[in-house]
Amino acid sequence: MASAAIFSSLRRRRSPSLEAFLAPVDLTGVALVQTLASISTEVVSCFTSVRFSFQRKNARSLIRKIEIFVVLFEFLVDSNWGSSRSRRRSSVSESTALLCLKELYLLLYRSKILVDYCAQSSKLWLLLQNPSISGYFHDLNQEISTLLDVLPVNDLGLSDDIREQIELLQRQSRKSRLYIDKNDESLRESFYSFLDGFENGEIPNSVDLRLFFVEKLGIRDSKSCRTEIEFLEEQIVNHDGDLEPTGSVINGFVAITRYCRFLLFGFEEDGLEWRIENPKKPRKGFVAQEIGDTFITVPKDFVCPISLDLMTDPVIISTGQTYDRSSIARWIEEGHCTCPKTGQMLMDSRIVPNRALKNLIVQWCTASGISYESEFTDSSNESFASALPTKAAVEANKATVSILIKYLADGSEAAQTVAAREIRLLAKTGKENRAYIAEAGAIPHLCRLLKSENAIAQENSVTAMLNLSIYEKNKSRIMEEGDCLESIVSVLVSGLTVEAQENAAATLFSLSAVHEYKKRIAIVDQCVEALALLLQNGTPRGKKDAVTALYNLSTHPDNCSRMIEGGGVSSLVGALKNEGVAEEAAGALALLVRQSLGAEAIGKEESAVAGLMGMMRCGTPRGKENAVAALLELCRSGGAAVAEKVLRAPAIAGLLQTLLFTGTKRARRKAASLARVFQRRENAAMRSGVYGFVGNSNGNRDGSFTTDVSVPISISISVPVL
Repeated sequence: MASAAIFSSLRRRRSPSLEAFLAPVDLTGVALVQTLASISTEVVSCFTSVRFSFQRKNARSLIRKIEIFVVLFEFLVDSNWGSSRSRRRSSVSESTALLCLKELYLLLYRSKILVDYCAQSSKLWLLLQNPSISGYFHDLNQEISTLLDVLPVNDLGLSDDIREQIELLQRQSRKSRLYIDKNDESLRESFYSFLDGFENGEIPNSVDLRLFFVEKLGIRDSKSCRTEIEFLEEQIVNHDGDLEPTGSVINGFVAITRYCRFLLFGFEEDGLEWRIENPKKPRKGFVAQEIGDTFITVPKDFVCPISLDLMTDPVIISTGQTYDRSSIARWIEEGHCTCPKTGQMLMDSRIVPNRALKNLIVQWCTASGISYESEFTDSSNESFASALPTKAAVEANKATVSILIKYLADGSEAAQTVAAREIRLLAKTGKENRAYIAEAGAIPHLCRLLKSENAIAQENSVTAMLNLSIYEKNKSRIMEEGDCLESIVSVLVSGLTVEAQENAAATLFSLSAVHEYKKRIAIVDQCVEALALLLQNGTPRGKKDAVTALYNLSTHPDNCSRMIEGGGVSSLVGALKNEGVAEEAAGALALLVRQSLGAEAIGKEESAVAGLMGMMRCGTPRGKENAVAALLELCRSGGAAVAEKVLRAPAIAGLLQTLLFTGTKRARRKAASLARVFQRRENAAMRSGVYGFVGNSNGNRDGSFTTDVSVPISISISVPVL
């Protein structure tokens, strides 16, 4: 974290604060000199033998300067400088020397970070940043010159030879000029020429690409090339607005490098690496599960006041309170104009990312071994989406796709696995990518891989299908491709990995966004049954995928019987107890209950009414809306026995009263209708002389009092009809 903060300040050409570098504010005298000697010696010992790919002359020059400082600091340590016995100089010169040495600490620390950055960073990134990084070295040389001009050398009691070295260093620093290596600049211009070639629709010669990547940059295998790609992608994610090149241009270089990876190095070298996933790598989207499994208590400041879940994208509203983005956005969309926590009126609906809190949450998750990734959004995806693809990136990606599909069709099992994974990643962002991947003919080959006995190949292919299905035109391509739909359902039923099954469910959800496909999906053998099973026994992410798919299928009136027969209704009722999927489950039930067949089936579920009541009590605003709508339809279409069960439920009057004042517009309207039904039943009971409800199984048919008394409660329903 310190390195990133420090280099960030270097990039912006602003002097970092003392705190950013852990400045030795409490170190003076001997301790300070010893610290300086230790840091400078570490820099020299660690980087003297390093072979720098770029910035060779600048890095070597800086290290040689630090070597002279090593001699200076070792002399001061040996002479016990700064101790009470050595203080024979004036207090003014001692104060000046002390201040200079503290500044030297910061300078050395920055030098260490910069040299380490040049030693560890991606070759392509260093090439792209060549002029800027040369500027950072020049800035450090200028600061060294300024410090040596101020440093009271004559008052340090130096020996003649050390004084001469310091004076020589001082003269050299004054003469130093900005140095940009011409060979490095020539390579950078070559890299940009490839970008220009793709921009103009001309694919660069493979001989030129090999000469550049292999011979001149020393990128000699697929693994090294992939490392370069990942580093450049990281720069897009962490891109600062004032940094050149722009995110879109970097995206173009990523596309070119990916093309060269497969053009120059093929697939075989990489293939086996993707057969077995790293078991230590945390799965995506399992925050809730991992917290539950390890019994970790989430700090209350990291919990969203609305959802009561760990925040994945904390934002600040006008009152200064922080919420998870999805929760507060939904709150505002529902028409609320107050702060959920304080009740204050919102000055406006703007939300600002709380990056400081997000960084703290990420650090806590890392320390606790929890994967910090949203189940609904991916910050990396957002960053790539913001880096709009240039024509060069589009053309390079098209060239890459043509290679991938060739190996997907005719390559070995290992090559097909890698090709499917790369198509999966390319289809992850950008409708342009999704469009031309499908147009190039990837879907039939991916469909064939859905039946693969290789678990990773199957997982990559179904996830690629999911990513492709996000583009509207691709939905029809998938649905019209032979037995592709049946193959997706087959993965859902008996996929070789949990993630493959989950992504199959998510693909069905995506495809079912088209109304005419909902019935086709539902009638596929074992589809509803598998979704119901996943909703009951899946991981948190799997349950979310299953419930959203079932919700979409429930919107088609012809699917009601399939939902009942396949166990969809039972699983949705059971899901009302699960906070993570209860809202969607209540929404699906509210749709199914509109049909008499659905109302009858839901009414027969023992825990349906109790589950919906629980949602009215503790659910989200939209969950409460769905729950009261479902209960209203149960009273209307579920028969007298079910209606009585609803209206006799404990605390129904209080819940309706609360919802009439605090619910969404639709929830208030549904609550008012249900309250009218409630009052009509109460009035009927009063007129018949029975405190209870007509049809009460505990009452006597002759109108005498029952043993189970229900006291009439007045509910105000004077709400506007919306």
